[in-house]
Amino acid sequence: MDILMPKVGLTMTEGTITQWHKREGERVGKGELLFTFETEKSTLEYESPLEGVLARILVPVGQVTPCLAPVADIDRQSPASIPHAPVSPRARLRARELGIDIATVPASGPGGVVLERDVLACTERQSGAAARTTPVAQRAAAELGVDLAAVKGSGPGGRITREDVDRAAESRRQPPSPPPNLQALTPARRITAQRTAESARTAPHVTLTTEADATALVSAREQLIAELGEKVSYNALLVAIAARALKEHPQLNASWAEGGIALHNHIAIGVAVDTPRGLYVPVVPDASRPLVQIHRVLTELLARTLAGTAGNDDFSGGTFTITNLGMYEIDAFTPIINQPQCAILGVGRIAGKPVARGEQVVVRQMMTLSLSFDHRVVDGAPAAQFLQRIKALIERPFALLV
Repeated sequence: MDILMPKVGLTMTEGTITQWHKREGERVGKGELLFTFETEKSTLEYESPLEGVLARILVPVGQVTPCLAPVADIDRQSPASIPHAPVSPRARLRARELGIDIATVPASGPGGVVLERDVLACTERQSGAAARTTPVAQRAAAELGVDLAAVKGSGPGGRITREDVDRAAESRRQPPSPPPNLQALTPARRITAQRTAESARTAPHVTLTTEADATALVSAREQLIAELGEKVSYNALLVAIAARALKEHPQLNASWAEGGIALHNHIAIGVAVDTPRGLYVPVVPDASRPLVQIHRVLTELLARTLAGTAGNDDFSGGTFTITNLGMYEIDAFTPIINQPQCAILGVGRIAGKPVARGEQVVVRQMMTLSLSFDHRVVDGAPAAQFLQRIKALIERPFALLV
């Protein structure tokens, strides 16, 4: 029976198997974990729909596979009925007599079975190689365990010399290295590459940068933590601030659409999250809700995203995105718009800096903000006013209570 790549949700088109929990020839019970696979948004487990033996694995770990394509074959027969060694008895006996490693013998029989003639042909190749090898090279090959049939001679008439044997032994000790830095693309990495490239290619990006005095924001967060007894993140505060600013500046809560500009009737803010599987953007729905609710919803979203258990709905419906690199000591950067949204807010670290206040220089906790927006949807002045409002709410966070 063919086992197919599952299709989870309407938007899933392909998946990647990250681990096989059974090997070929092993018995599999109904409901027993067979493999783990990854979609572009989550990691899931697949349980066997029947009892039998895993006869063949058709898709190796790391290979991207379309949904409903065969990935394995489960045989209802007993394990003894599945061949584990495609070698004829006579071939196995002959190989043992001649001291031939059966694993090195090319097969010519039906279905890839190694026959006696294959073993004899291998012996003839090795004997022929020995006949055109110098005595010194033969002794060296025996000492170093080099198969003379695989050595190309460089001496007169193709004769194999000691140097040829040494080179063969050295190449065996130092196999060719794979190309450096070659990594298979995970589903998350592949979709991120596609979307960012498309966004940079189709949306005319403009980025505005400003600096905000986050001293009051730091103090407000400390008071919230003390009051709630929970660690409230800066991202939760930023989601609340962005939601208020988007409500006041609806031009930024929009997206480019065929035939016009779509002004959204709801505010849903995505927060970019780095995970071991790649970049994900879980979305806080109805981000106009109270700050404490935003904090708890975001905490649950991040936990599911990092664990790989978030569902498709957790990443859908966003109208604006925040990407925060402050924890990596980054001051400013140019974020790429998460299309079809029209804008994204990049947030840098909070760091103490000397700032002029009247006639004095004082140290304040400063934060750099970078707003990238789609110039097809909104012009520079409205985008600047929106960023100005973000800055004002960071500097006066208790205005969120009004």
